[in-house]
Amino acid sequence: MPGRKRSAPIDNPSPRTTRATRSSARRTAAKNDNDVIPDVVKEMVVEVRKAKQAAAENEDTPTEPPRKRKRPGEKPAKPSKENDAGNDGNDEEIEFEDVPIPAPTIQTMVRDTDDEEDDDDDDDDIQFEDVNINGAQANTRYEGPKTLDLDLTAYMASLAPKKGDRRKALGREEKDRRIETHKVHLLCLLAHVELRNRWCNDPEVQDALRPLLSRKTVGFLRPRASLNQFSRTESLRRGISEAKEVFRTRFEITERGLQRALWAENLDQLKDYKPPPDAETTRNKADFLKAAQTLRGSRDVGAQLFCALLRSVGVEARLVCSLQPLACVAGAPAMPKPSSKTTPKAKQPSKAEQYLAAVAKHETKFTPTTPGTIPRSRLGHPDATSYQIPSLLAPSPSTPPPLPAPKTQVKKIKGESPFPICWVEILDHAHQKYHPVDPLVTFSQFNPKVYEPPSSDLLNSLTYAVAFNPDSSCLDVTRRYAKAYNSKTRRWRIDGLVSSRNGLKGERWLRAALRRYQPPSVTDLLQIELNELKAAELKEPMPRNVMDFRDHPVYALERHLRRNEVLVPGAQVSGTVGSAGGRGGLERIYRRRDVKVARTRERWFRLGRVVKGGEVPVKVLPKMKRKKKGRLGDGDDDEEGEQGAGNPVFIESQTEVYVPPPVVGGRVPRNRFGNVDVYVPSMVPRGGVHLPHERARRAAFVLGIDAAPALTGFEFRGRQGTAVLRGVVVAAEYKGAMEAVIQGLEDMEVEEEQERKTRMLLAVWRRMLKGLRIRERIMDGVDEEAEAEAEARKQEDKGKAKEVDMPDLDDTATPFHDDEDEDSAGRGGFFPSTNLDSDDEGEGGGFMVEEEGGGFVIE
Repeated sequence: MPGRKRSAPIDNPSPRTTRATRSSARRTAAKNDNDVIPDVVKEMVVEVRKAKQAAAENEDTPTEPPRKRKRPGEKPAKPSKENDAGNDGNDEEIEFEDVPIPAPTIQTMVRDTDDEEDDDDDDDDIQFEDVNINGAQANTRYEGPKTLDLDLTAYMASLAPKKGDRRKALGREEKDRRIETHKVHLLCLLAHVELRNRWCNDPEVQDALRPLLSRKTVGFLRPRASLNQFSRTESLRRGISEAKEVFRTRFEITERGLQRALWAENLDQLKDYKPPPDAETTRNKADFLKAAQTLRGSRDVGAQLFCALLRSVGVEARLVCSLQPLACVAGAPAMPKPSSKTTPKAKQPSKAEQYLAAVAKHETKFTPTTPGTIPRSRLGHPDATSYQIPSLLAPSPSTPPPLPAPKTQVKKIKGESPFPICWVEILDHAHQKYHPVDPLVTFSQFNPKVYEPPSSDLLNSLTYAVAFNPDSSCLDVTRRYAKAYNSKTRRWRIDGLVSSRNGLKGERWLRAALRRYQPPSVTDLLQIELNELKAAELKEPMPRNVMDFRDHPVYALERHLRRNEVLVPGAQVSGTVGSAGGRGGLERIYRRRDVKVARTRERWFRLGRVVKGGEVPVKVLPKMKRKKKGRLGDGDDDEEGEQGAGNPVFIESQTEVYVPPPVVGGRVPRNRFGNVDVYVPSMVPRGGVHLPHERARRAAFVLGIDAAPALTGFEFRGRQGTAVLRGVVVAAEYKGAMEAVIQGLEDMEVEEEQERKTRMLLAVWRRMLKGLRIRERIMDGVDEEAEAEAEARKQEDKGKAKEVDMPDLDDTATPFHDDEDEDSAGRGGFFPSTNLDSDDEGEGGGFMVEEEGGGFVIE
């Protein structure tokens, strides 16, 4: 057959022949692609083939050729056992004719949706970088496996939540200092509001503000008594609304008012602190009058002027101020740290803004035309477009209707709280009730629930809200405006501090501080208001979270009980509350009245009570382990702590009043230390009397009666306590004699003091007379010229002494000396002289021998 060339016949064709034919076809097709394959790939293929041949020669058994993948539709061929061994050698001798390969069939499909088109478009947008593959692969050599170290510390640190700066815990001294500072600041703020309240009563201020209200508004503010209760209240409400609107439109806020005082965490925050430049400048009554005339100032001054305005027309109004003292408890917000002064970066426009700007740049703008002008412009007359066609629906008015006046908005200072500091309360005589009014900040009236700022407000905190009447009396009305007085507000007040050291000291102090501002008498109106405030406190709902139960005056949780507090047996549960997130389950809520204070036997004894016999302690307090320094400075646990024996405690119902043994036969019973325990007055023995005078023990010694020192307490310095002895305890029949002797001892002490002073004065007079006598004897033989020269020298020395600033002499030594005597005493009191009599030379320098009769010389 033409076109065929055979080199050797093959008797038994096998599948190997078919495979060889196909492989030759592949080789023919691969020749056409040799130019496409890079040289690097060819070198790699050659190296792989050489490695396989070397491995096959080293092994005893020949390696089997790799099995080819089965093509679809191809039947498995049965290999021939006879020709398997010689197939590898015959492949190179066989020559095959080049046969053209048929074109492959292109498979197509129809896309049902347009979703796949987006993927193709996305690939088209990707830009690839040109990389030199040949150079990269040529320089790359395989050097074996390597270990890769990944350090994810910085990455994990960036993912971790940032922790804020933890505040340093306050010590006891710092807490006490903050409490005292809080008290002083609170008193200063009370005095400040009292002064402003007095300024609101000034006639000049009221005369300047009275013209703001019209007669109609004044008539609404003072309703007739003949109206019913509802009409009087509505009239007052309408008058207040009109007065508030007029004042709001006329007053202008130009300054910053009072704001919350914050503690500084360190002194560095106070070095560069400066008050705001727009702080309030009203310092005296003249500035307040000027603010009333110009109607300009801070919003606090505005509220005070509004109060003066209402008082000027006869409305009973009182000034309310939310005091902003420094916090007295730990955990209060601190002064913000000064921010670093950096230039603000320019804000980059968003993609939407860039798109709108690009559209506006290329947008074609058309001049707007009013409807109807286009048809008229076609008439051809030059004035046709300016002609206004009259409307046929309604006749045109002769004058256009007036436009509504724009509503004036109150100016606000940037950085102030959105809640007021000062506002006004007015009295509704119809209902005998006070209602709040705020004309500048919240613009509200008769709504007391909008004046409390949130806890996140750093510029305002509703802690003390006091209302001042025109007579300068005030009342604490915080419970009217606080939504959670017992659970949240009370813990920030001085009367809400509950601790073992303070107790009720804060409550008593606040009551004493407000006693100065109490009304002169309790009226029916005041009693109604007090009952209203008490009812508002009792109607407060139960707290919803666990933290609000801490130190709550009505409710308590077992987790918040202190070390010496216990629940009474049979305490009833008032409800349950869940912890945050519901992880801790439900906790039982108890009444605060079921929580009692438990004390040890020694503590109850110091209160004049003893534990009853057979009582079981309600609780055993473990002893606290304390470090005890040894000789070498190392800390060893205290022996009491190592023993682990606790202190049993008891409640008051398990105790009774202590009855000491009586005084029998004038003998006072004593303890093992020889004293009498008198911690409270009830511990004085029956038949005895306690005399706390400091001279009582000496009086008992003078009388020769039995007296025992009274132990009234202990003075602790750290952990060590020292007994405090005050007076003595004697039998009651010796009380009169003891008081008489004590009075006699006091009179004797007064006489001794008088005698001591008399002796001191006589010694002073004796010294002065001695100096005069010595001077007279020295100057006896001196002529007038020498005396004048001595006087001149004396004056000269006196001037020099003033220049040198000589120290003053002892006042008790020479209180009655004149200038000359003082100068002579300062130089020793003698003049050097050689003209002394022979009688005076043996006197030892001119001193006179004092006689026994007091030292005076009889001439």
